[in-house]
Amino acid sequence: MKTRTKALLAVFFLYSFAIMQAQSLANRIGVCTSPENAVLLKNSGCAYVEIGIRSFLMPDKPDSAFVANMQKAKHCALPIYSGNGFFPGELRLTGPDVKMDKLLEYGRNAMRRAHEIGLKVMVLGSGTARNIPDGFSREEAVRQFTEICSRLAKMAEEYNVVIAIEPLQHSETNFINTVSDGADIARAVNNPHLGVLADFFHMMRENEDPADLIKAGKLLKHCHIAEKEVRSAPGVKGDDFTPFFKALKAMHYKGNLSIECHWDDMKTQLTGSVTEIQRQLHVAYEAKK
Repeated sequence: MKTRTKALLAVFFLYSFAIMQAQSLANRIGVCTSPENAVLLKNSGCAYVEIGIRSFLMPDKPDSAFVANMQKAKHCALPIYSGNGFFPGELRLTGPDVKMDKLLEYGRNAMRRAHEIGLKVMVLGSGTARNIPDGFSREEAVRQFTEICSRLAKMAEEYNVVIAIEPLQHSETNFINTVSDGADIARAVNNPHLGVLADFFHMMRENEDPADLIKAGKLLKHCHIAEKEVRSAPGVKGDDFTPFFKALKAMHYKGNLSIECHWDDMKTQLTGSVTEIQRQLHVAYEAKK
């Protein structure tokens, strides 16, 4: 009887833990948008805003130009947790035109301002900037990008932020197209302030196995989500994200999840999208396998 009771209790606690995990991630959903939409996000069940680094932090502009956005962040209805769109295309990350001093100056401005507004995760996508030029050595491009990431990661330590390399589909860049590609760079740098992002939209476009998230392990710092066909909001076309959520469950994922999509009308679609994500999270986290 005692053995049976212990077994039942063990099952109960495992089930309860899965529910708590699902609820935890369900409460860590944000949207890539402007802080002006923070009230809408909050009313729709979101936890934070993900801003555009170039447009909001304005790393190429003087501090005086950032004052207005600093005030917007201060009075934002939700935390500004993350930012994407790190480097502009003209600031090359690979190729013969890389200018390390300008990259690092831009990066430091971005991280300093991120720290000032409490932003924690900086997404390094920048597909145009990292695209390997025709005829340029891929091996040299990997070396260049790894060195840049290493120096940025050391900077990130100073400002208590994390940089997440974002893999992008082949139609957007010819360099770092899978989660495994991004994780390889992060492993080479070996700094806890540098990791990788998983964008389920890009992963589906690249036919990546959701199990690759598990392989990334603790290097996985952040996630983006949108439907595959036209990058619509979750719930519009009915895409099934549970394989990705099951992988996140298996690896005890601690990061956040941002909706990065094309909205037909965010005001009318957002609540339904968040609800659908939460529904699929519960399905995935409650599953026995």
